[in-house]
Amino acid sequence: MRLTTSQRDTYRETGFLIVEGVLSAAQVAEGRQVIEGFVERSRGLTESDAIFDLEPAHSAERPAIRRLKAPHRIHPFFADLIRSDAILDPLEDVLGPDIRMLGSKLNLKSAGVGSPVEWHQDLAFHPHSNDDLCAIGIAFDDCSLQNGCLLVMPGSHRGPVLDHHQDGVFVGAVDVRAQGIDIAAATPVEMPAGSIEIHHVRMLHGSAPNRSPNPRRLLLFDMAAADAFPFAVSIGDWDAFNAGIVRGQPTLTPRITEQPPVRLPFPTRKTGTIYEVQSQLRESAFAGATPKM
Repeated sequence: MRLTTSQRDTYRETGFLIVEGVLSAAQVAEGRQVIEGFVERSRGLTESDAIFDLEPAHSAERPAIRRLKAPHRIHPFFADLIRSDAILDPLEDVLGPDIRMLGSKLNLKSAGVGSPVEWHQDLAFHPHSNDDLCAIGIAFDDCSLQNGCLLVMPGSHRGPVLDHHQDGVFVGAVDVRAQGIDIAAATPVEMPAGSIEIHHVRMLHGSAPNRSPNPRRLLLFDMAAADAFPFAVSIGDWDAFNAGIVRGQPTLTPRITEQPPVRLPFPTRKTGTIYEVQSQLRESAFAGATPKM
């Protein structure tokens, strides 16, 4: 499914885009079945591991997973999905013909317990030589404000990379109150199951807890133009690095563009998933009732 001119313009102007009906009903059902299999596997766990990031309320009787780590590495359904034309065609219209996958995660937001994701910009975690990067979210449930859908600040992708530090330490989140950001202006990314959403790497976004009886399972892939190269981290093995190319060809020539100053995600005191890093933030932007929008 290629993007229309109007859709491409919307993405450039607002920094995000929703496309409905990308996955078939059969694909949504298969994805849910695969996810439920992992939920069942988690019953025997008492702490997070290399695959599962567990909610604090997780128990064998009521399993609750915050995140499946690198799902494309642990099940072929997810690996096949990111290499499918249904996903890569719209990404090519955003990033160009040569596309690299940087990583994946599946945020589950279990009914009634799904943890929030504090306000942040993805580029704060992985600065690159240019900002032709995005995240693509694939919905396996209807996403609504009630069950903790993504919240975005339209147009923020054209601004700076904000400070994600507190007391001089990288905490992976923006203190929106201290920085005077009015999150009441946020737009909820509500969409039916089978839809995708694409948001720019500099988009300020977050998501509230799931206070509904319905789950919100969202598969996310971090994507980049192949000529966007990371700063401040080693790419490691060249062949392994280029194994992330999902369409087109790799390059030895980084493309360096003018963009707002890049902040580095250092120094760190805590590593792990975004939930673990953001646990250092003194005050959650989502404490108390979910804001009405």
